[in-house]
Amino acid sequence: MGLLSGLLGNASTIDPAELAEELEPILAAEETIEVAFKVIRDQFVFTNSRLLLIDKQGLTGKKVEYLSIPYKSITRFAVETAGHFDLDAELKVWVSGAAEPIEKTLRGADNVTAIQKALATAVLAAQ
Repeated sequence: MGLLSGLLGNASTIDPAELAEELEPILAAEETIEVAFKVIRDQFVFTNSRLLLIDKQGLTGKKVEYLSIPYKSITRFAVETAGHFDLDAELKVWVSGAAEPIEKTLRGADNVTAIQKALATAVLAAQ
């Protein structure tokens, strides 16, 4: 993935070793990063026990929301790929106890299938 893909919002992979150093303060003692993706400034981090949705907000990105979803809490998920005229792909994750899904938009379809595969692998392993 080049700079242009990142600017367009296409999901690119992140080196788990580099990200582990950055996220070390919030990872559990035995928690490891399996795979991670970046869309502009937002990140989708799949660890061995949860999905972390990291939303960097504001102009400087200093304000950060960390949404932690244990795999065992995910009841279902949906991935809608981009089409010819609609360039946005969408990820929807339903968690137990919430009526509405958590929704994330992915521009472009470069790694949407890789995100879906990572989520399916993690959720099915937690069953």
